[in-house]
This record gives sequence, C-alpha cells and structure tokens, in this order.
Amino acid sequence: MSKFIESSVPQIALLQMLMGNWVSQSIYAAAKLGIADYLQDGEKSYGELATATSTHEESLYRLLRLLASVGIFAEVAPGKFTMTPLADFLRSDVPGSLRDMAIMMSDHEHYSSWGNILYALQTGKSGFEGLFGMNVFEYYAQNPESATIFDRAMTSLCSIENTALSTDYDFSSTYSLVDVGGGQGSLLVSILQANPGITGILFDTLDVIERTKPHIATSGVSDRCQLVSGNFFESIPAGFDAYILKHIIHDWDDERALVILKQCHQAMADNGKVLVVEQVISPDNDPSMGKLMDVNMLVMCPGGKERSAEEFSALFIAAGFKLTKIVPIRGVVSIVEGIKI
Repeated sequence: MSKFIESSVPQIALLQMLMGNWVSQSIYAAAKLGIADYLQDGEKSYGELATATSTHEESLYRLLRLLASVGIFAEVAPGKFTMTPLADFLRSDVPGSLRDMAIMMSDHEHYSSWGNILYALQTGKSGFEGLFGMNVFEYYAQNPESATIFDRAMTSLCSIENTALSTDYDFSSTYSLVDVGGGQGSLLVSILQANPGITGILFDTLDVIERTKPHIATSGVSDRCQLVSGNFFESIPAGFDAYILKHIIHDWDDERALVILKQCHQAMADNGKVLVVEQVISPDNDPSMGKLMDVNMLVMCPGGKERSAEEFSALFIAAGFKLTKIVPIRGVVSIVEGIKI
C-alpha cells in the first residue's frame, strides 16, 4: 500500500497486512464504477461523481477519502477529487491499465475462492473447485462474461511484461515460434512486432481463439501469425524452432505440466527449444510476487503452483530437455530456457 499505516510496532504492521483486503476491495469498487475515467478530464466533486455512477453521495465520499489516503486519487479541496499516478492505471483507456485486473481479482469468483483457502489447504484441491464444482477453465468456458473479464485482465497484466520479454531475450536465432496457450496473443504479437524475421502460431482452445481473432486482425502482424485451436494435452503444432509457454506451466501439477512439455518436445524440430515464462521462486525470505502468486495458484487452480529453479530443472529433464539458462526479465518473471536432448 502506498502510504497507509507506517509503524515499527509489530501489532500495527500486522494490522496493516490484515486490512489489505479492505483496500483491494475499495480499489475494486472504484474500478467497477469507472471513477478514474470520470476524473481523467479534471477534478470533480464527490456529488458529481455520485451522480455519474448512480451511487450514494456520502458513501462514495467515504470510499474516495480512503483511496486518497493510500495514494489513489487525491482530495485537492473539501469534497473535490482528482487523479494521481496510481489512479491513472485504473482508467480503461491507458496502456498498461489494471482496471480489469482490479475487477477480476475482487469479483465474486476470485474473491470467494480466496475465502475458501482452508478448503484448499485441507484437501489439496483448489478453493475455486470447492465452491464451483469445476476447475476455473471449465467455468470460464461456460461463463463467457467472466471469461471476457479474465481475458482482459490477463492482457493488461501481460502488457507490463511483454515489451520487456520481446526485447530482453535474444530471439535472433528463432525463425518460427509457437505460443502455446497464448490467450489473446499479446505476447506473440509483441515478439513478432519486435522481430520481423519470425513467423508464429497462436495455439489455444477453440473458444479462446474465436475471442482472439479481432485482436490479431488489427495487430499489424496477422500475415505472420496463424491461429490454430486444439488441446495442448493431446497435440501441438509440429516442426517449429521454439515453443513458448507464458503462465501455462504454473496452472498445473507436475504430472500434467510434464504432459504439456512432452507434447512440445515431440512437436519441435530436433534443435528446438522450449521457453517457459514464469516467476521463479527464490529460496530466501525476501518479499516475493512469486510466493504470493504461488498461493493464488493453490486457491484458484487444481495442482497449480510456482516453481524454483531446481523444480524447473527436474521437470525439464523428465520431459527430455536440458535447462540451459534462466533469463530474468524486467518486472516479475523470468524465461526458463530448455533445449531438446
């Protein structure tokens, strides 16, 4: 949190952590209401904002006052609010917007699943599965509105990483690339834009590919990007130089992750390589986005988890790869590279 409670007193520091979900829920409410979009043209009173959002004036003021206290919006005069650098990323029309991420993370499905964390700890199954009776991917296939929010949230999150991924890793020896489980295609588009000599395939399930078509059509690289649907547990487009999997392996336990990696091994050219883009868990006690995400995978995905370098190496060996290097990318992820052996 930006400037919430600052104290060296252990009880106060712990209270700050405990109240973190109050702040995230308040951010969710502001994102859902589109407050940042209404403020982008200049300061407004809470009364004006309440009218625009069909909310109760005093209640909205109390929410905005809280958010201003943590650096999201600022009360520049009594009852009048304006934007801040943090609030700018709650707008719907800015590059790198996190509005959809804020909505997804505190919407019913995600928030309730975290509330079911004890079920996940007691059973080893996901908290989501315990609530909804199916895994998250089956749920999104049956609930297109929630799936759309998820797609947009993932695209906004990926926009933080993709430019760095496409330039921080050396793709000069790669001529053909399959983005396995590539979703909306933002990573593949970014790589193709930065590397004109590469042709690519975006590979995902049929429903995802159908939702992706408009984005690829306007990407400027559609002549070098083929869309292919399928199931990566069964087969993957064959004969390509490299296969990249971004935030895919962490969705699955070792047994199913190994199936995916073996499918890549079988499909790729003899001198091919696999590029797994994930957070790599460090062995220290330092604050870690990866360790937060690891518990999120426990809550949301059956068997999902983040892995250490040693765990990746063992998984690669079992799939027929040698882990050659781990390339940290600006941000919170790394590229774990393996060559076919």
